[in-house]
Amino acid sequence: MKRDRNVKIVATLGPASDGEHMIRKLYEAGADVFRLNMSHGGHDEIRARHAAIRKVEREMGRPIAILADLQGPKLRCGVFAEDEGHVLRNGASFRFDLDPTPGTDKRVNLPHPEIFAALEPGSRLLVNDGKVRLRVDDCGPDFADCTVIAGGPVSNRKGVNVPDVVLPLAALSEKDRADLEFVCELGVDWLALSFVQRAADVHEARDLAKGRAAILSKIEKPAAVTAFEEILAASDGIMVARGDLGVELPVHAVPPIQKRLVRKCRSAAKPVIVATQMLESMIESPMPTRAEVSDVATALYEGADAVMLSAESAAGSYPVEAVQTMHNVALEVESDPNFHTIMAASRQVTRSSTADAIVAAAREIAETVDIKAICCFTQSGGTASLVARERPRVPILALTPVISVARRMCLTWGCQCYITGELTRFKGAVVSAARTARDGGYATEEDQIIVTAGVPFNVQGSTNILRVAPCAERLIYATDPE
Repeated sequence: MKRDRNVKIVATLGPASDGEHMIRKLYEAGADVFRLNMSHGGHDEIRARHAAIRKVEREMGRPIAILADLQGPKLRCGVFAEDEGHVLRNGASFRFDLDPTPGTDKRVNLPHPEIFAALEPGSRLLVNDGKVRLRVDDCGPDFADCTVIAGGPVSNRKGVNVPDVVLPLAALSEKDRADLEFVCELGVDWLALSFVQRAADVHEARDLAKGRAAILSKIEKPAAVTAFEEILAASDGIMVARGDLGVELPVHAVPPIQKRLVRKCRSAAKPVIVATQMLESMIESPMPTRAEVSDVATALYEGADAVMLSAESAAGSYPVEAVQTMHNVALEVESDPNFHTIMAASRQVTRSSTADAIVAAAREIAETVDIKAICCFTQSGGTASLVARERPRVPILALTPVISVARRMCLTWGCQCYITGELTRFKGAVVSAARTARDGGYATEEDQIIVTAGVPFNVQGSTNILRVAPCAERLIYATDPE
């Protein structure tokens, strides 16, 4: 199916979107990438959803990306003697410790010695998604005495956030390691890594994935924001996970962080997803709020590669409508003349290679001459990513003989991905590009396209040719001496 927009839509699968029929409807509504949340559902459920996606992919004849989102370590308090828990009052004293005895209104177990090892007086502990906030007054290897700064209810096994310190915790728990191996063997295209604090977390996941999936780092902790340059360099893509960021940081700090991270990802030619609570009201309502629509539009104007639905498509009452809403917002934003002005104004690229120069020239030619599409032959996806970084006004056709590359590129802004046969000559590449553009409805025989490729073919990082070519094959053969 030909998409008439550039931004990609990531839809999370869950109870509301199970089964081949619903996955097909979500794809037809506009979903480009399907997210499998490893925090919910066993391996049998994940396997069934993966198989359903691949069946829809075969029926549609177009690559579809699958993103497996690893759970990451979960920090939770223990249980209370009273099942309903307690309400902590402002100014009250409260202790966390390693004692497994059920908690009271004065203390509770926190079965994570690594937290106590990292805490310092003045650090904050956030409970229940940040609704309850405490300040550490004194701490040791097995306790933290705190003052309640913002009170509220606490109950069994509520989540605990520690925003002010880098925790000596690996991003991958034992469950994550088992899940990673399972989904890589299953055949997913992207791995989303939770609880990233440092580049070493990404390197560990990459060593375990062994090239079977691309690594996407979720930025959801202040430490990840601080170390973002190193994390970005180690990652294949980024997710701005605003939900957890908004818990551990002041909510007013999140929008400028989002804008800054999106720009850095674009400059690095790596895809970035803006995620969490984008159309939250559509979990229960067939219509979004105006603020939510504005939020989605803001991410698009910032240049995000993709926007993501979580509970809206996984557990909500209107999953298809939520995808359609995102699709319609994208169509409206991208048809705004100001959109292209903003994309051009935010183009900040240091050009240092032949490939950089070629993709920049391709965009400039497309904006000067009546060009219908830029066709990139790519072995690894690198050339198409560089073209996408330019945010051209014409479609980007990413052509590759490698199915895994085509699927991964489904997350990249503007890339319409197609599988080609192996090529050995540039003329064959031009003919293949022209046919793809015509068959896909991007151009007619009277139109022109731009073709970029690397010679010799099938060598990663060798982009060195640009040609403005006619779409009519008789003209290709008439004007090409080969």
